[in-house]
Amino acid sequence: MKTKRDKFSLLNMSPTQFIVLGYVLVILIGSILLNLPMASKDGNSVGYVNALFTATSATCVTGLVVVDTYTHWTTFGQLTILFLLQIGGLGFMTMATLFSLMLGRKISFKERLLMAESLNHYSLEGIVRLTKQILLGTLMFEGAGALILSIRFANEYGVAKGIYKGIFHAVSAFCNAGFDLMGESEKFTSLTAYVDDPIVNLTIMALVIIGGLGFYVWNNIYKAKNVNDLKLHTKLVLLISAVLLAGGFIFFFLLEFNNPDTLKPLSLGDKVLAAMFQSVTTRTAGFNTLPLSDLTNASKFMTIVLMFIGGSPGSTAGGIKTVTAGVLLFAVISVIRRSDDTELFRRRLHYSVVLRALSVVVISIGIVLGTTVILSIFESASFIEIFFEAVSAFGTVGLSLGMTPSLSTVSKLTLIGTMFLGRVGVFTMALALVAKGKKNRKLRYPEGKIMVG
Repeated sequence: MKTKRDKFSLLNMSPTQFIVLGYVLVILIGSILLNLPMASKDGNSVGYVNALFTATSATCVTGLVVVDTYTHWTTFGQLTILFLLQIGGLGFMTMATLFSLMLGRKISFKERLLMAESLNHYSLEGIVRLTKQILLGTLMFEGAGALILSIRFANEYGVAKGIYKGIFHAVSAFCNAGFDLMGESEKFTSLTAYVDDPIVNLTIMALVIIGGLGFYVWNNIYKAKNVNDLKLHTKLVLLISAVLLAGGFIFFFLLEFNNPDTLKPLSLGDKVLAAMFQSVTTRTAGFNTLPLSDLTNASKFMTIVLMFIGGSPGSTAGGIKTVTAGVLLFAVISVIRRSDDTELFRRRLHYSVVLRALSVVVISIGIVLGTTVILSIFESASFIEIFFEAVSAFGTVGLSLGMTPSLSTVSKLTLIGTMFLGRVGVFTMALALVAKGKKNRKLRYPEGKIMVG
């Protein structure tokens, strides 16, 4: 008979419980480090709630900040944030695997289970090899982005500072984190000074898109010899991502074209670049080249929709994920066609996949609405600002209309929980809270009839 100690021991934990605990520990360690006086440039502690908020935002690769990253944090504080967002982007199990490989340790079966769960991979076959490819790919993409950005920033900030900024922003962009070091001239400006810079824009966009596609998609594209070799998951990710990116670009370009506070003062080429960046950054990236508070209400709402969807499963991005949105879209199309099966790319989806996608959306809407209600009680901002903040936190995006630095303690704690749920995933969190050992019931009740619609 198991004792309570055995029941809650680390060895008895399920992979999902271990992953949740891992993220919690990383956040707590990060918050302690950021709360140290040496992490702040003024030599005073930032306060534990602010440190916890920043550590959560970094680990959950969100990008919401209560203090400007460049002007407030010392190099120690900035490097702590950089390390946290790299762990959060790749997953702490991937980073743990890296250290194990460096030490020459053999990866145990338990660790393989954790790696598969962390990467949303449904098979243990080749999981170590996939993790190695992820680490190599990450080094390659972040390295290339850092090189390009370092050369660009070196002309403006000098060699040493340019390289530092290049590395920081490359990692932040690839991890879809949105943390920036551009507060020298003005706090919380993000990349607005580079709205017409094609090198910075295209490099950041490329890193965000690659990081948001998902590690499984990389691997499949790399191995595929032609389109027919692409898995159903990869095809759906690429289709929905392309539709959202193109649709977002067209929407922002048309709606903001004559807005004197955003696109109107720019040349046609710069308008295209800025609209593209706005569409890409809503994929949970958190950077902005346009002043978000000056967007039209229609653009703000479209940004909320795109942030809620987010990136793809097994990626550095958050949100309900492109695949979830895609599954529900094809399910609706199937209902309209009066088909009993959800079909896409000449394949049929099991009904459990559709139910899971629907459950993710419903739970996510509940979390966002709950966060919005709490923020509405304790903040005096407009509804669109509060709703924007809530969705940004859940989607781990990091975009804000400017209310984050002035949030009350209750609102900060609420957003900490929202960011954590958004990064870990509502299903992972639910599975972590459910007791082990429960089996599906074999009892089935008689079928009932109800009217829908």
